[in-house]
This record gives sequence, structure tokens and C-alpha cells, in this order.
Amino acid sequence: MNLGAVALFGVLAIPLAAAALLAAFPSYRLSARLNTVAAGLSFLSALVLIGERPAASDFLLVDDVNIVFIVLNTFIGFTTAVFSASYIRHELETGRLTPVFLRFYHAMYQFMLFGMSLALAAQNVGVMWVAVELATLTTVVMVGIYRTHEAIEAAWKYFILGSVGIALALFGTILVYLAAQPVIGAGLPAMSWIQLVAHAHRFDPALLNLAFIFLLLGYGTKVGLAPLHAWLPDAHAEGPTPISAVLSGLLLNVALYAVMRFKVVMTANADAIAPGPLMVLMGLTSVIFAGFMLYRRRDIKRLFAYSSIEHMGIIAFAFGMGGPLANFAGLLYMAMHSLTKSAIFFAVGHVAQAKGSQKLEDMGGLTVTHPALGWGLVLGVVAIAGMPPMGVFMSEFLVVSSTFARNPLLAIPLVFGLLVAFGALVLQLQHVAFGEPKGESHKVQAAYLPLMAHLALVLVAGVYLPPPIVAWFQNVARALG
Repeated sequence: MNLGAVALFGVLAIPLAAAALLAAFPSYRLSARLNTVAAGLSFLSALVLIGERPAASDFLLVDDVNIVFIVLNTFIGFTTAVFSASYIRHELETGRLTPVFLRFYHAMYQFMLFGMSLALAAQNVGVMWVAVELATLTTVVMVGIYRTHEAIEAAWKYFILGSVGIALALFGTILVYLAAQPVIGAGLPAMSWIQLVAHAHRFDPALLNLAFIFLLLGYGTKVGLAPLHAWLPDAHAEGPTPISAVLSGLLLNVALYAVMRFKVVMTANADAIAPGPLMVLMGLTSVIFAGFMLYRRRDIKRLFAYSSIEHMGIIAFAFGMGGPLANFAGLLYMAMHSLTKSAIFFAVGHVAQAKGSQKLEDMGGLTVTHPALGWGLVLGVVAIAGMPPMGVFMSEFLVVSSTFARNPLLAIPLVFGLLVAFGALVLQLQHVAFGEPKGESHKVQAAYLPLMAHLALVLVAGVYLPPPIVAWFQNVARALG
């Protein structure tokens, strides 16, 4: 077993083993530390995979495409675990969580990281589907962990809509297998990403066309693309804030990654429908719809949930456009959005605890009452709104410029949606950060390091991307077609 195989084993086995241990630990201090250490070890294992790749097997694969997501997934999983340690301590002290639910929370957190890593590393399309479903189910139960009426309703809504989506994705996966079976043969080879891409040009295009429609609708539900987004705002608003950070920063990426993989299979068949226009349509719909909905939000977590819908729409639009530049922009956007949005939720979580409310009307003048949290939130909103010199601005600029170069008519609604969302975020930020101080003001022991680390990375990426990372992303962009 080479070093790459050991590292991949660590990425998958560490969270699984930690979940079993955490289920037995009643102590908050011990469980919080173990949760953080396990997530950190998973991230270190993922870093090893950058230089050492294991050989592809029937079930697992590490290549240039998924290593980007595996590293990002484990890094944000680690930083969110650090944030979670201080956030959950406050929830225990205020009685919102009991020691029993604490054990459940930490065990499910690691189980969720395992499911997402397995989905990203899956070579088998069936294994990937199971892993996405596993990650979904763990987040469903964590959304309802507060056991309030609203939390349980949000969890059920997430479960029902997520189940419909994953059922559609399963049917699409079966259709891909049926298209591959006459060409590749029955069994595992007909479910292998490598074999599917290599032989896709010989598949029945009619089956592929039908399969991609179901796959886009199914996994698109998980991505939160409009009009399949209804579960996402409720899940963000009612679940623990660390789960909101993971949902926006990681789980949406995992679902979109699945769509991208199947898009490569589709483009390899010249007689199949072009998947790009469908992704462009859903992406634009999400951007414009979410942009207007941002004006109507009165809950700070719902506000940034709709912001996630908008940004996932931009990313889906970029990958729908396709080509080296648009794919590069989409990859960069995914990384920048994940880092920025999780940082925003780090700030929002502690702000809600400090104010004792998630309602925007109960917040005001945060830069005065809680300067560190207030200015951290300001920097996060500045970044996610696409203002220079942050990394989101660079990725948005690449998406817009590549669209203008190839199809100026599509750039018009895209820029319109971006401006609508920008105006909403600036309007909401003025009240929350710089308005008259409002509401209660409790002291919280906030974890500032994850927040500042994410924002620093986004700032550096907007100013300077190291040539090895540029070359890496360019290689992945070419592979995505």
C-alpha cells in the first residue's frame, strides 16, 4: 500500500472512526477536542493526496478533478470544527442542547464529513449516489437537533424534498448504467467514471438525454438551484450555524460536483443533447430569483441562505457555459464561495448568540457593540458581494468577461442579477453593521481564527494566485470540457 492509498484511507476512515468514538463521549470538552483533531487529521491526509495519488480501484478514484474538492472539503470541515467548539459550548450553557444531543451532534458531524469525502472520491456512480444520500441524511437529522417545532418542520421539509431529489438522481444513474451496459458490459465497469467517459461516444444518446434530465433535477435539488431550492432557507435558519456553514460551503459543492462529472460523460457523446444550456438556464434563474429574494429577508441566516442560492447559480452558469476559461472561473468561484460563505456563517453564528436573536430588526450597530464580529461580518459581505480585491470579485470578473466574449446576450441577465443581489446585501449590511445599536448585547467567547483565516485566504486569492494553483485549476478546467 503506497502513501497515497494510506492518505485516502485516512480521509475516509478517520471521520468514520471518530464518529463511533464521539457517540460514546458525554464530555463536551473531550468530544469537542476529538472532533477538531479528527477533522484536522482528515485535512492533513487530504494534503498528502496532492502529491501522492493512489491507483484507481473499482470503487475509489483520486484524480486532478476531485482532489480540489477533497482538499477544500476537509479544510472547511476542520475550520468549522474549530468554530463549532466555541459555538456549541454556548448552546450547552444556554440549554439549547443537552449532553445527549451533544454526543449525537459530534458523531453526526464526522459521519457527514465521511459521506461527503466518499462522494467526492467515488469511482463508482452507485457509490457516489449512496454517499450523497448518506451526507444528506446526516444533515437532515442535524438540522432538527434543537427539537423545536420550526426545526423539526425544516428537517422534514429538507428530508422530503431531498428524498425526491435523490430518487430522481437514482433513476438518472440507473439510466446511465443501462446506456453503458450494452457497450461496456454488465457489472462494475459500467458504473466506473473512467469507463463511462472513455466509451460514452458509443452510448445510446436517447438514454443519456433522459438520464441527464433526471440527474440535473435530482442533484440540482441538493445544489439548491431555483426552483428546487425550497428546503435550503429553512434548513439554514433552524439548524445549528456550523451546519449552515457546512451546507453552504461543502454539501452544495458535492452535489454540483456530481452534475459536473455527468456533464463530462454527456459532452463525450456528440449525438446527446448539450448539457450546458440547461445548466445556464437554471443558473440564471437562480441568480435573478435569489437576488430579488434577498430584499425580503428578515432573518440573517435566511438572508445568506438565499445568497448561497444566488452564488451556486453563478457557478452552475459558469460550468454550463463550459470551455477552459469559464470552467476555470467556476472552479475558482466554488473555492472562493465556500471559504467566504462559511466565514460569514462563523460570524453570523456568534452574532446571533450575542444578540439572542437571528432577526435583522434585533441587530444594529454591530461594529459598535461587537467590533470584531461586526467588522468580520462586514469583510465577509464585502467579499461575497464581489467587491475587489477579494477572490470572489476575481472569479465573478472571469465569469462575466468570458460570457461577454462568447455570448453577450447572456451576460446581460447575469450582470443584472449580480447587481440586484449586490444592492440587497449592501442595503442589509448598512443596518446590521452601521445602524443604531439595537437589541441585547451578550458577551460570547467567539472563535475568530477560522473567520480570519478564511477571509485572509480569499483576500490573498484575489490579489495573487500562485502559478502551481493556476496550472492545477487550468488542468481541471480542460478535463471538464
